[in-house]
Amino acid sequence: MIMRRQVIDPATIEAEIDRLRSCAPDALRRRWRVTFGRTPPAALSKDLLARMIACRLQELAFGGLDRESLTFLDGLARQAGPRRRQLKVGTMLVRDYQGQRHTVTVAPDGFDWQGTTYASLSAIARAITGTAWSGPRFFALAPRNGTSARGNNKRSVRGDRNGSQPATGSNHASLLPLQTASHA
Repeated sequence: MIMRRQVIDPATIEAEIDRLRSCAPDALRRRWRVTFGRTPPAALSKDLLARMIACRLQELAFGGLDRESLTFLDGLARQAGPRRRQLKVGTMLVRDYQGQRHTVTVAPDGFDWQGTTYASLSAIARAITGTAWSGPRFFALAPRNGTSARGNNKRSVRGDRNGSQPATGSNHASLLPLQTASHA
């Protein structure tokens, strides 16, 4: 038995994708249910709904990734774990805590604080405070209580429950220089 592959005109798929852009959010959610067989995540914006449906339409029409590519991507995902911010060697982290300024420099093999190299920021935060802290949170590199790290800095200008204050003044930013994440 010979199976013929259905020939799909790229212009037809392009027209369908154009129609998606003009759909109302409720119509996109219905289309999602038909396309994916489940309810869409509530937090997805209209734009993301349309883009993900368009991607699936193209995949169904023209094919998805080959097995080798899928295996490669799966391996990367398993190996990498959650993506962490990478700080450049020489970046200085500044934190005022209970009236004392603490400056940490990113070193090739860890973090330098007061002439000693530590493997993690958490070890330094613990040495400074005497209690267990998340180093990235202590140095305002990670969000706290569901807010962004930047929002956390703005709020902490008033000080937190431990009496700590962020570094102030234009020459004493919390991060110098900060590497930004690229979006590919």
